[in-house]
Amino acid sequence: MARAGCSVTGVDISEEVVVTINRGAIHIEEVDLDGLVKGVVSRGALRASTHIVPADVFVIAVPTPFAKDGKHTPDTSHVMAAATDIAAVLKKGDSIILESTCPVGTTHAMRDLLAGLRPDLSMPGLSDGIADIAISYCPERVLPGRIIEELVHNDRSIGGITPRCARKAISLYKHFVKGDCIATDAKSAEMTKLVENAYRDVNIAFANELSMIAAAMKLDVWEVIRLANRHPRVDILEPGPGVGGHCIAVDPWFIVHGAPEEAVLIRTGREVNDRKMHHVTERAAQLIEAHPDKRVACLGLSFKANVDDFRESPARYVAARLAERFGDRLSIVEPYANMLPAEFDGTGATLVDLDSAIEQSEIMIVLVNHDLFKAVPFDERVDKIVYDLRGIWPGHGAPDQEAIGVPAKLLRTGT
Repeated sequence: MARAGCSVTGVDISEEVVVTINRGAIHIEEVDLDGLVKGVVSRGALRASTHIVPADVFVIAVPTPFAKDGKHTPDTSHVMAAATDIAAVLKKGDSIILESTCPVGTTHAMRDLLAGLRPDLSMPGLSDGIADIAISYCPERVLPGRIIEELVHNDRSIGGITPRCARKAISLYKHFVKGDCIATDAKSAEMTKLVENAYRDVNIAFANELSMIAAAMKLDVWEVIRLANRHPRVDILEPGPGVGGHCIAVDPWFIVHGAPEEAVLIRTGREVNDRKMHHVTERAAQLIEAHPDKRVACLGLSFKANVDDFRESPARYVAARLAERFGDRLSIVEPYANMLPAEFDGTGATLVDLDSAIEQSEIMIVLVNHDLFKAVPFDERVDKIVYDLRGIWPGHGAPDQEAIGVPAKLLRTGT
């Protein structure tokens, strides 16, 4: 937005984040983000603050985690807290756009909160005529590692509480979005975001369940998927140790929460992907226990390749459970981390670089398909005992068949 010519204030509750941005630096890793932030800060187009300031448009992009009730209940308190802060500086003609992934109805609930806090301003859908404030919902639709490009080029679904609200929001996004900006109502836009991530989750669940079936049948799941995908109307996704990230591993539960009796397939997909983490953990533990004299390296902690995001990561879960059981026999390789997460404290597991892991470890468990890991040539891993959850090291057999744990040089000779 700042690059497109808007005067932007970024607000965060973290003083560290605010200080970092104001010196033109970044606090997360993302392609091309560092140069972009440095440029707009140096031109005065972007500044950061811990306090809400008056503006024409307010964009809310705060976390929507689970409530701490163990039932996957959505917690929208951060959204409501941000709206409460905005209410203090709101004036006639302002727009509020919610981008956080939310359960259906959150935008209207936010509108109702604002109406109670600012009875002097008319809110959309609650009064006749043109409301004083415009309120819309527009979810982000980006892939980590490609965020800058996709913010510009992806289509956006923009749901207004009224059609006029949607039009006002579109006028903002058209400053920088080259994709289509499609107007709809707020609840449809909220549901669209949840559906996009639930679709991915269910399809990944099919691949993960297939991998567990293949393990039981002693089949190479990668070979089965490769052949099945030659069918012109079949496109099976890749299995892995589960599903992670702050979107796909969380958002389907928002649909289940809204319609628990009807969301049977979506709930099952979530359960399958969570079960895969436990399946992988037990298989890896069996492999390690079968070789009590050998050191182990777990490759990767992030939820997907080539990012520094460890939220809801199945790789992180598996590595942490193995560290609890096997302690200092374990080394962790994660090129996007300079220290291990807190759950590894006291386990004895250590963070090492890839070359050290190859030199010191006889067992390699591939949890994330970072490009760095893909680049390891066969000759450097030929003598390793490998459990490859990502299918990136050909020559080691299938990750979920009984050949797991056999050195590649023996597999090649058929032993």
